[in-house]
Order: sequence, then structure tokens, then C-alpha cells
Amino acid sequence: MSDESEIRIDARGSFCPGPMMELIRAIKGAKVGQVVVVLSKDSGSKKDIPMWAQKAGHEFLGAAERDDYAEISVRKSH
Repeated sequence: MSDESEIRIDARGSFCPGPMMELIRAIKGAKVGQVVVVLSKDSGSKKDIPMWAQKAGHEFLGAAERDDYAEISVRKSH
């Protein structure tokens, strides 16, 4: 069952700056309060996405390690 407040982006086949660009595109189309979850194999995403979220004024919720990728969550704040 999918949560309507969550948008999931599978960017595991994309590398820097792809996952970040996909996140930015999704945030622009999201409603305030929605969570965007990015699945990424790019190691830079775990550092770059939290920094971008802070600069852009969105809430970084965390990064969970999976088998061979990270699941990075950001909540749209405005």
C-alpha cells in the first residue's frame, strides 16, 4: 500500500548530479508536507542531498542504508 504523502524516486541507475536533479524536480511538483524518497547508489547523494535540503529550506529526514543503495528522505517545507 502506497502512502499518498510520499513520492518515491528510483535513481539507482543515475549518478551525480542525476539523483539530486530528480529530487529537485519532484520537490517542485510536490505539495507542502509531502515526503520525497530518493533511492540512490551514488555515494555523493548521501552528502549532497542533506546539504541541498538545508540550503533550499526543506527538511532532511534521514538516509537509510539498504543492500547496495541509500534511501534518502526529504519533506517539502514550503
